[in-house]
Amino acid sequence: MPHVITQQCCNDATCVSVCPVNCIHPTPDEPDYARAEMLYIDPATCIDCGACTDVDVCPVDAIIPDSVLTPATARYAELNARYFDDSTRTQYRRERVARERSDHNVSSVGPLRVAIVGSGPSGCYAADELTTTPGLDVEVHIFDRLPTPGGLVRYGVAPDHQHTKSATKTFERMASRPGVFFHLGVEIGTHLTHDELLAHHHAVIYAVGAPADKRLGIPGEDLPGSVSATDLVGWYNGHPDHAGHTFDLSTERAVILGNGNVALDIARILTRDVRELARTDIAGHALSALAGSGIREVVVVGRRDPAHAAYTTPELLGLAGLRTEVELALDCPAVEAEFVEDQTACSPTTLKKQVAEELALRSAGGATRRIVLRYLASPEEILGDDRVRGIRLRRNEMLADYTGQSVIGSTKITDVLECGLVVRSVGYRGRPMSGLPFDVERGIIPNHQGQVVDSGTGETQVGVYVTGWIKRGPSGVIGTNKHCSIETVTCLLDDHTNGRLTPPTRSSRSIFDLVQERKPDAIDYAGWQRIDKFEQTIGQSEGRPRAKIVEIDGMLEAAATIRSC
Repeated sequence: MPHVITQQCCNDATCVSVCPVNCIHPTPDEPDYARAEMLYIDPATCIDCGACTDVDVCPVDAIIPDSVLTPATARYAELNARYFDDSTRTQYRRERVARERSDHNVSSVGPLRVAIVGSGPSGCYAADELTTTPGLDVEVHIFDRLPTPGGLVRYGVAPDHQHTKSATKTFERMASRPGVFFHLGVEIGTHLTHDELLAHHHAVIYAVGAPADKRLGIPGEDLPGSVSATDLVGWYNGHPDHAGHTFDLSTERAVILGNGNVALDIARILTRDVRELARTDIAGHALSALAGSGIREVVVVGRRDPAHAAYTTPELLGLAGLRTEVELALDCPAVEAEFVEDQTACSPTTLKKQVAEELALRSAGGATRRIVLRYLASPEEILGDDRVRGIRLRRNEMLADYTGQSVIGSTKITDVLECGLVVRSVGYRGRPMSGLPFDVERGIIPNHQGQVVDSGTGETQVGVYVTGWIKRGPSGVIGTNKHCSIETVTCLLDDHTNGRLTPPTRSSRSIFDLVQERKPDAIDYAGWQRIDKFEQTIGQSEGRPRAKIVEIDGMLEAAATIRSC
């Protein structure tokens, strides 16, 4: 019986290199990898060896035998098999293909000291790549402005996606290696400068993500009741910057603008049974607020049709699996028209479209709350005088440009939806970092394969690199950052072996002295482990994986209290 990859696939492709028959695709060196929603196992080749299920290979438990699929996950057998219906995807070697590392000859060039700013997935993957490079004598210092590492995994992944959060197991192994040091609660640009980092390290890698939200640029965007996804997600995930926010959840209808995976996350959290959310690590204040919520309908608005929606098929299937809690409805005249023509035909284009067509035919499940996926609509104005009272949407249509590619066309038809909450989930942007160039239009630090370049002259900045969303923009899933970071580290090591990096003028010991001077209450990794243990202990007493501390002072106090015990 073959194995199957399911919804929580992290895409970091560690599983690819352990498969003895090379049946997991797309691999990072294949063209489909950059745009793949997940990885897939070829059922015709899989020998059921189980090598890919080891926790060190798949920490998120996404790979299971097809014999243990449940009704909620059964569709993934089809998803995996369907990927290989294209015969060009079956032309691969039936033998293990180990990852080939570039030969940098690092053992002959002396030790390397690297600072990484940001402890989220991209920063941790970069540290993992550095500390597993054969022959490299490396010291890595990881800085984060918060006392808790993890970035997107802790504060971005939805609380009801606990399997996805298990990706941190890979980072925990990295953190335990000799020569890896964490400086948590230290903000670069406030406590230390960019120039001070360069003086203490051969190289600096910025992995600071894209924490700012994109604006809509429409009237009413700043009315009370119009909120960003950044604020709402940070609020229910217990991010210290957002935990103090309050949201009026008394309205019966909320509207989410944008239909990416984050939008679906928000829709779920706003409509799920709080008894189910109480089993997650959702912030306590959010759980209390949601228990008293008046929201009965969430409308998720996307500009395109179902085949071109921004969410991934696995996320849509996950949402569809909640029918006992939440009714899922689709609002797209184009989909209904297709059923009139041929109700039994499979989609000729994408599985995403096929799943949407099937969901549009599904009868209601009797849940008291519902999520409506509305397609082919763009926001024109958020309505209200003192606060949000509604939203005006303009209908779109899908057209073909001169190359035959699908494009959005605007019609003259508008609709008004009454609502009391509008969530803007149309993307993220990076923020400028002091001392570094910044591409305002793209919201990233300009770079070439991870090495920072001056946007005006095109010249590279010696020893300065980026990875993750600040490098490429907000795209991909957690595992996408692994290969983004590998590219950056490969560039860094090439500079190291070719003598292009400037040796640090200050000692390693002086890094610790400087941090102690500027931020005496900075936390090392052992300090974070004490906070982690505290949160898990309290959480377990409540039947939850953890009870997050949401205030900086509380984190520092918890670490100090446990240390004294």
